[in-house]
Amino acid sequence: MTRGLKASWRSGYAEDCKSLYGGSIPSEASSAAPRCSLLLTAPAPLRNLLDVFLAFLRLGLTSFGGPIAHVGYFRAEFVERRKWLDAGAFGDLVALCQFLPGPASSQLGAAIGMTRAGLIGGLAAWAGFTLPSALAMIAFAYGVTSVSHPETMAFLHGLKLLAVAVVAQAVWSMAKDLCPDRERATLAVAATILVFAFPSAQTQIAAIILGAYFGWRFLPTARSEPSTLAPPIPRKLAVGALILFGALLVLPSLAASVTGDRATLLFANFYRAGALVFGGGHVVLPLLQEAVVPTGFIGKDAFLTGYGAAQAVPGPLFTFAAYLGAAAQGPLSGWRGGFFCLVAIYLPSFLLLVGALPFWERLRREPQAQSALKGVNAVVVGLLLAALYSPVFTSAVRTPSDFGLAAISLLLLEVWRAPPVVVALFAALGAEALSLARYFGLTG
Repeated sequence: MTRGLKASWRSGYAEDCKSLYGGSIPSEASSAAPRCSLLLTAPAPLRNLLDVFLAFLRLGLTSFGGPIAHVGYFRAEFVERRKWLDAGAFGDLVALCQFLPGPASSQLGAAIGMTRAGLIGGLAAWAGFTLPSALAMIAFAYGVTSVSHPETMAFLHGLKLLAVAVVAQAVWSMAKDLCPDRERATLAVAATILVFAFPSAQTQIAAIILGAYFGWRFLPTARSEPSTLAPPIPRKLAVGALILFGALLVLPSLAASVTGDRATLLFANFYRAGALVFGGGHVVLPLLQEAVVPTGFIGKDAFLTGYGAAQAVPGPLFTFAAYLGAAAQGPLSGWRGGFFCLVAIYLPSFLLLVGALPFWERLRREPQAQSALKGVNAVVVGLLLAALYSPVFTSAVRTPSDFGLAAISLLLLEVWRAPPVVVALFAALGAEALSLARYFGLTG
């Protein structure tokens, strides 16, 4: 088995060395290819760990397109190219990460890393995939907060208009997949009305719970086929992770309410957002907005500006949390606040993944669990629909020309399938052009 793992690793990393040296590994690898030589002669556990980190670092630098596209990148890289997993095991991991709350693509990456190099491999996969976009978002926060009046910069307003298009696209695509019948469409609209009637983070949590109950009672699901995945996580460790997940969901909020400590409140809010969002990606927007805007950590305009900028970087959208932490007003800000909030929002999904892997085979086959998830997903669409109106649309669209720029951005994303980074550049330049046109009296 050890020889098989070594051969598998060598064949996977040999592909990297070949691509580095134009299709072949030079014979003088020890001198002309020191990076390949070092890793190919390193101890097996270290080799696997470095291999995981470098593979996900490359994806973190190049994976544009959101969670669905990330799944495609992962399949091409780890099933077809490196052959770390077979198609069945990969499908099982995708199903698990769709079932759990949290950022689905990041959880999938961590799960692949765990199957390759244990728990540390999961952390290495997360770091490689997450750090490039997190660092970019922290740098953007420094740039925005160093400007005296960022609201006067038209290109930042263009990023807010891009956010309108991105969230509208997410609502439309998710509604088609998650609300295909009258029952779930009605549940989504009911969730939208509920959070408008009682706007608070507690209402959003209550809507998710009610959605799970509705799905369990009224949305039947057939039993799933057995899984072929054998996770390398001991059950005692899994139980400990689930206990810690529940404790951190409750205790920091209680501590913040008693002591009034702002750093504890910031951790509690971001941890809760990461623990209760289903579907990942854009769905986290309403929970994060409730976590930082009403509490005074960041203004609504700065929130939407960062959200628009997050569309222009590769990797997971949850790194928006790094921007919010870096731009926050409070005891933590800058790079320390950025990494603090980044860890807080990702920690619950990592604990849930560790806790669920050993029990996934049994859980995924339970029709009641799948039915409850259907209801939760429908509510998620309703929450995102509410966020599309407020704060996204109401804060960004001020004039008919703003609406036109947002509509064109949506057209480019949804119909023309333009890369998000290209649409972000178009929105920023378009907003600058509209600003000049208003200055010269050419438009209202």
